[in-house]
Amino acid sequence: MDAHEQGAAGHAGVGALSWPARITVAVALGGVTVTALVHLAMVFLHVAPGNTVSDRHGGTIDGYVYPEFEQNWKLFAPNPLQQNIAVQARAEVMGPDGGVSVTRWTNLTARDAEAVRHNPVPSHVHQNELRRAWDFFTGSHDDENRPNGLRGALSEEYLRRIVLSRIGPETVGTEVLRVQVRSATTPVAPPAWAPEDGTAGREDGGTVHRELPWWPVGPGDVPGSARPGQAAVVSGT
Repeated sequence: MDAHEQGAAGHAGVGALSWPARITVAVALGGVTVTALVHLAMVFLHVAPGNTVSDRHGGTIDGYVYPEFEQNWKLFAPNPLQQNIAVQARAEVMGPDGGVSVTRWTNLTARDAEAVRHNPVPSHVHQNELRRAWDFFTGSHDDENRPNGLRGALSEEYLRRIVLSRIGPETVGTEVLRVQVRSATTPVAPPAWAPEDGTAGREDGGTVHRELPWWPVGPGDVPGSARPGQAAVVSGT
């Protein structure tokens, strides 16, 4: 069958439909097209910078996008980071002789950065786990470290377990009684070629610490390391 015959057969196939069938197909195609255009428009307005339409119909747009079509990106790049945030931790431990001591502060973020640096295929754990855990905690607590929602306790447990899995080597072979976490926030200095007002909007001063209260360590905080009623025994990192 040549091209002319194939085209004629295809035309005959469409033409063979009754008028009601043709109308049904046309309506279906039109509905799919309109639905696709509406979806693309809603997602575009959601990820686009603020504008008159999104400001006026923000509730409708969010109601359509969330939760099924939530987007974790923006049409244009966000403002560059203006702070370096390091997560640090220390522990109160009991040694084999029964003596209780407090370890030095350990910069867990620096360890992750060292593992990522010069690594062509860095792991997701080193890139995101600790950072996302800290973001989870700060997003579910107020400035006084009090939970502001139902996920507050969950974020504390999540952060505590990650810290306990990484805090060694000072805790190796000890019973960890309590753990404390803090952040160290340091403003990013502007480049040498930036204008004098290039620091506008950035915090002045040196490193600022946000210190969380001591958290008691219970069974299960270090997987497989404790029996009910005992503190966690850290055997390695």
